Order: sequence, then C-alpha cells, then structure tokens
Amino acid sequence: MKLWALFAMLLMIGVTIPLALADTRANLDTTVSAEDQARFDQILEPVMKIYNFIKYVASAVAVIFLLYAGISFMVSGDDPRKRDQAKSIATYVIIGLLIIWAAPMVVQLLI
Repeated sequence: MKLWALFAMLLMIGVTIPLALADTRANLDTTVSAEDQARFDQILEPVMKIYNFIKYVASAVAVIFLLYAGISFMVSGDDPRKRDQAKSIATYVIIGLLIIWAAPMVVQLLI
C-alpha cells in the first residue's frame, strides 16, 4: 500500500513539475490607456460606495456582538461551556472584521 502511495505521489510530482516550468514569456501588452483607467474608475466608484456602506454596517454589528460576547463572558460564572461560547463569538467577530477590512488590500494586491 505504501508503495502505491509513493508511486502516486511521484506521478503527481512528475506531472505538475513540467506544468510549473511551462514557458511564461508571453508578450502581453499590459499598458492601460487613460480612457480605460477612467472607465475602470467610473465602474469602481459605486462599488466602493457599496463596500464602504457594508463595511461600516458590519463594523457596527460587530461592536454589538463583541459587547454581547463580553457580557456573556462576564456573567458566565464558573460554566466553562458558556465561557468558551463567548470566546468563540468574540474570535469569529474579530476574524470577520479582519476579512472585511482587509478585502480591498487583498484585491489591490491581486490586481
């Protein structure tokens, strides 16, 4: 069984290495004209307005959930299940905020 797994792994490596080393020297014209940039900015403006609205609404909702998690943590007493639930709520809220606020930077990095 281990021999088959090793064979399959070597086969996958043998197939993917040539694809990774493929010729990437294509001659692409990557210059953007001023007209295209203006059109892109015109499309991007309402999208960013919607994104900013959603970002600030989500931030306000996140503050409410963080307050709820904090209060739940404080009144949980000795119940470890309630404490863990409050911690997980706070953790997920913070992760969600990081995703929402970091999204434009990730998109900018990809473009």
